[in-house]
Amino acid sequence: MTTTAIAPSTRSYTAGHLPKGAPWILLLVSLAISATIFAFANSGGDPADFNIALTVVVGMLLYMVLILVISTVAESRRHAMDRLMTALVSTAFVIALLPLISLLYTVVLNGLVRFDAEFFSSSMRNVVGEGGGAVHALWGTLLITLGATIISVPIGLMTSIYLVEYGQGKKLARGITFLVDVMTGIPSIVAGLFIYSVFALIMGPGTRLGIMGSLSLAVLMIPVVVRGSEELLRIVPNELREAAYALGVPKWLTILKVVMPTAIAGITTSIMLAIARVIGETAPLLLTVGMVQSMNLNMFSGQMATLPVFTYMQAKYPGIPAEAFIDRAWASALALILIVMVLNLLARIIAKVFAPKTGR
Repeated sequence: MTTTAIAPSTRSYTAGHLPKGAPWILLLVSLAISATIFAFANSGGDPADFNIALTVVVGMLLYMVLILVISTVAESRRHAMDRLMTALVSTAFVIALLPLISLLYTVVLNGLVRFDAEFFSSSMRNVVGEGGGAVHALWGTLLITLGATIISVPIGLMTSIYLVEYGQGKKLARGITFLVDVMTGIPSIVAGLFIYSVFALIMGPGTRLGIMGSLSLAVLMIPVVVRGSEELLRIVPNELREAAYALGVPKWLTILKVVMPTAIAGITTSIMLAIARVIGETAPLLLTVGMVQSMNLNMFSGQMATLPVFTYMQAKYPGIPAEAFIDRAWASALALILIVMVLNLLARIIAKVFAPKTGR
């Protein structure tokens, strides 16, 4: 009897698949082709006019076509559709990211022209043309935003604690939730008009104070703090509350020592988001605070300068030379972006320090 040995299968498990780096190579080729096309179209023109954003978008679209065709031929239709969907998601991400990158690039490029020591050490008092700075607007923004935070955070946190811990199923809680949702969508200028009208009735028309700006920003911050803190308090496990109650801990102390520390990281983030939401508002501050060219640190006496209003006035009403005013506006916008970035980094650090520790 003769036996026939069956040879082991030599079929590779990677057969019918593109090489691992093939999609990246196709992406680079697509971007190179797109860049060549736009560079040729812009030949003889200013290199600064080269459209980087459109080059990336066209390159991504070309990549989707190439990956679909090549994957269909080399792999299968199922693999091709999978790679196409991946490319579509990646393209959507890139398109959403391009305006942000373009904005940051433009602000940094133009803002660095006047981002110097004089800009942060002098005001616009007695400055007609070139020179001057925005130190008065910088201090005004910090003080007014700090005042708005001091007003809105305790109110927002206590409101969210009532909604989660005490008001479940009550008509008052449902009414507060409805009003908070309505306040979330009100235009910022309405908040400014409301505060201005209240102070006009009390102190007379034309009154503009720094505290009015803090109150108008607080009106915008409170609903953001309430909604963010409410959702974070709701996700605290009920088992933690029940364990504290079983040990005889009062409810108020359970909230203070158990619930709040558990949610403090997320609450801090929501507060920082609320600050970032209002720190760049221009319309309510233009109505309630006004604009001055010199330093004023008294929030209860006279008008104050803020970075958003300073930026608006410098860009809207340029003098001679106009370039000096536009440069100051860009530098002010860059300073505002940096302040928001620093606040967010500070929030991350605070959240990491005060977050509940896990493990042994």
